[in-house]
Amino acid sequence: MAKLQYNEVTPKKTIILDGDPYSVLSSAISKKDRQKASNNVKLKNLRTGATLDRTFHQADVLEEAEMEKREVKYLYHNRGEYWFCSPDNPGERFKLEEEIVGKLADFVTENSLVEALMFNDEIIGINTPIKVHLKVAEASDAVKGNTSSGATKEVKLETGLTIQVPQFINQGDVVAVNTDTVSYTERIDKA
Repeated sequence: MAKLQYNEVTPKKTIILDGDPYSVLSSAISKKDRQKASNNVKLKNLRTGATLDRTFHQADVLEEAEMEKREVKYLYHNRGEYWFCSPDNPGERFKLEEEIVGKLADFVTENSLVEALMFNDEIIGINTPIKVHLKVAEASDAVKGNTSSGATKEVKLETGLTIQVPQFINQGDVVAVNTDTVSYTERIDKA
């Protein structure tokens, strides 16, 4: 594993701290008058999701975490258990808890391929795509005369997620959803 100096701990890097992998969210190197330079870093624990602030100094040498990504097939979820399998071996099934999976079931349909984040041959998270295409399962009709003002309505998507969309979206349409903001971005296909 690669060693990092205090000033190499920058955003998007992953380091090992107290045996856990941490993603660097932000860093700011500062040097006050007669003091040595330091790096103020905000970190996110990839196992627990907790964030913390740390200050690293010139003498600190950190270990870079070797993260591996593996494609897995999302099968279904039931009572807080999320079931997956290897894409090339459907008989090799395994379950993950909701803490690891996050809001995956809101954005990904059953039997979809997703990316698993691995550390020391253990799955510690599932990467949800930033933009997903989902079919509108239930939508009310647009209110006549209320379509020019940018009015929205609530629709239910095929995964059960409800979001606000423009009035012109109908049942059966396929829409793009931003998973970070949980919001409608565009209509992909008209029913």
